[in-house]
Amino acid sequence: MSFDQSNAASHNNFIRNSSSMLQGIFGTTDVMPFWVADMDFTVAEPVKAELLRLANRGQYAYEFNSEGVFAAISDWFKRRHQLQLDTDKFVQVSGVLTAIALLIRELTDKGEGVLIQTPAYHQFSKVISTAGREIIKSPLLIEDGRYVMNFADLDEKMRVSDVNVMILCNPHNPVGRVWTQDELQTLLKLANKHGVTIISDEIHADIIHSGHRFTSVMALEPDNHVSLIGSPSKTFGMQSISNGYIYTGNQKILEAMRAVSASMYLDHGNAFTTFATIAAFNQGEAWVDELLEYLRGNIDWISNFLQTELPEIKMFPVEGTYQVWLDFSATGLSGETLTKTLGKAGFGASPGSWFDSDASQFARMNFAASKADIEIAFKRLKTVLTEAAQAEIAPVAAPEPAKSSKSCC
Repeated sequence: MSFDQSNAASHNNFIRNSSSMLQGIFGTTDVMPFWVADMDFTVAEPVKAELLRLANRGQYAYEFNSEGVFAAISDWFKRRHQLQLDTDKFVQVSGVLTAIALLIRELTDKGEGVLIQTPAYHQFSKVISTAGREIIKSPLLIEDGRYVMNFADLDEKMRVSDVNVMILCNPHNPVGRVWTQDELQTLLKLANKHGVTIISDEIHADIIHSGHRFTSVMALEPDNHVSLIGSPSKTFGMQSISNGYIYTGNQKILEAMRAVSASMYLDHGNAFTTFATIAAFNQGEAWVDELLEYLRGNIDWISNFLQTELPEIKMFPVEGTYQVWLDFSATGLSGETLTKTLGKAGFGASPGSWFDSDASQFARMNFAASKADIEIAFKRLKTVLTEAAQAEIAPVAAPEPAKSSKSCC
């Protein structure tokens, strides 16, 4: 599998290439789109082959196989993460955000708070507010150049706020942390102390970079909390053909979610989703290993380029996900000015303000793209930032001498 092929100019209806979206965000359509968290790669061959098999047979009668999906996911997590999952403790829904929305409605009442750690994936705020719940924010701290949980603040927010649920993102989007077992155990201790249920969004669980290890909440406390670990979308680049899956060892929550999912006819996928998912988890492991190796090369290139060519832009360590969190504070650019500058450079990264109102000098870039496209984008960014800096320090032109009222000669 070659991940080097550039798809930047491909003709499709992908959201990341939407002219109206690019114009609305960056003020131009001449943008290399790194603002959506999906991949610019061709899917694993077993997934493609299964989709072609289904398309070519030409018959699309009712066909469900949730048990096969759950078995494939369980086998995958046992191989990749040494995590034993019971196939009887899954609930299938149409997507991870759907799952979070349903869980919030099931586990909280209107007006109650739902805790998130900011900067946070911007759709978390939407699923909370549209459910009539209050968004309670606990800002992450930056220590020694990396983000860490603010346990004192979490303890206080859980104690004084009307909070029964917290959404955990592990690995964290956008800052790229993979929370350690010690960090998770401390968090779970606080949650249990205050009677808070953790909904753990673990959709990036397989995008873990060298030197780091993913730990699921289900490996620590499966009976008190909920984990969303089943969607193949991020791991296999299947965003438009994937479902989401809820997993919990809490029998009360499990039965409630089964009932609500079934009542809304969300508890099964279509044939393409189902059998592509089974093929991905059963036969896509070699492709994922190659993907991680390629992503590592992109991380190293970006890090080296910023250190040598754009040291004013700070890159936070990428432990997991294929998003890099960039700090532009030293450039003096923020908010709309930063976004417009990125647009001028054709550098289509997500504005930091999407993830937190205090992150206007940050941007999130998706680096699941060809290295060639990434190199072009960063070099264009350097050109625009250099031109802007030179314009600011250019000497003010001396005024022209006043014209004499006397005629010459």
